[in-house]
Amino acid sequence: MGESVCIGVAGGTGSGKTTVARNIVERLGHGCIACLEHDRYYRDLSHYSADQIAHHNFDHPGALETPLLVEHLLELKANRPVMAPVYDFTRHVRTGDSQEVQPRGVILVEGILLFVEPELRNLFDIRIFVDTDADIRFIRRLRRDVEKRGRTADSVICQYLATVRPMHLEFVEPSRRWADIIIPEGGHNPVAMDVVCARLVMMLQERRR
Repeated sequence: MGESVCIGVAGGTGSGKTTVARNIVERLGHGCIACLEHDRYYRDLSHYSADQIAHHNFDHPGALETPLLVEHLLELKANRPVMAPVYDFTRHVRTGDSQEVQPRGVILVEGILLFVEPELRNLFDIRIFVDTDADIRFIRRLRRDVEKRGRTADSVICQYLATVRPMHLEFVEPSRRWADIIIPEGGHNPVAMDVVCARLVMMLQERRR
């Protein structure tokens, strides 16, 4: 197998990154894609108090152990498996478990801050930014955090105003300049998905030669 094609899917919280990633996997097939989420690499906060966690800025690049993700991507590109951390978003801790990720022809990574740090963004052969209106993104985040992460609506709103929105404006939105492709409406944009998947197939064929 030639060197893997590495694709990064970035965009604001609730923009539809996961839908784009799922669409790519469904079109190309599970057997040829290794998937990673930047969220897995949040730093462990088990030593933090409840008050410290409540005021922690999860949307700043420093909240993530990006060097470990870089290391894992380099390993996968070198055709070696990695043990990715498992993060518990209800307790904001790494569980201590890990999940083995095998190298594949395509390595797909999603996360809000993928293109912020040069060492990480330079590993991607294709950089996608999912562009969705702020009100839609907020509604999706509110629903997700309440239904799946045990949050209250008030806590989600307070966090959005205190850190999520400011960090989006400071880091996420400016990082779109590094994107090769900007997809409005994410995975619900069939023309953009056709273009992305056709390019991926072509790159895979070239590297297999």
